[in-house]
Amino acid sequence: MGPVRSLLDYVHSGGFIMWPLVIGTFVLWYALGYRLLTLRRGSPRSVRVLVERYRNGQLREPRGVIDAAVIRGLELARGVDLHRVDLRRVLDDAFADVEGQLGRGRILIASVVAVAPLAGLLGTVTGMIETFDSLADMSLFSQSGGIAGGISQALFTTQMGLSVAVPGLIVGRFLDRRQANLVRELEQLKDILCTEPSCSGEPRVGNP
Repeated sequence: MGPVRSLLDYVHSGGFIMWPLVIGTFVLWYALGYRLLTLRRGSPRSVRVLVERYRNGQLREPRGVIDAAVIRGLELARGVDLHRVDLRRVLDDAFADVEGQLGRGRILIASVVAVAPLAGLLGTVTGMIETFDSLADMSLFSQSGGIAGGISQALFTTQMGLSVAVPGLIVGRFLDRRQANLVRELEQLKDILCTEPSCSGEPRVGNP
């Protein structure tokens, strides 16, 4: 009960602003964890190698976004009549929902990261108001904490707001970079499927 009690005392010392910040912390890390699971690439091999492995029957169960996209793209390429249908358009439509899923949670993370410092600033202003009220009343000590309580509240909320925003900003940027890499690999997969005849189900031409 010691750590829990200390945490509750810490939250209580920051005033009413601390509870929204605590809730924002849980929401932020839930969204970060969700994005981390959503942005799993799968096999570390390149897209071209994955295409070849699937054609040779070596890639069966997808373990991530790129694995599943390779399987889905090749199946679509084999079932499309290239004389009647634009394969690139078919792939764009098929991967649109995948690219949309990669961005889920991004806006929520950015919102929490942006709001947390502002909420901490609000707590800072509230604490400073209490401090100046105590100075105006010449009450160094009061039931609410007086000058010391106001300054303490201001510092606690500022600290909490930054503690929420800074890690969320760093991890969020890392996940945004991973999302950009996955989207780029999806575009590479489309280029491979649209330019290599063997990937669209046509037989290879080689030495006997």
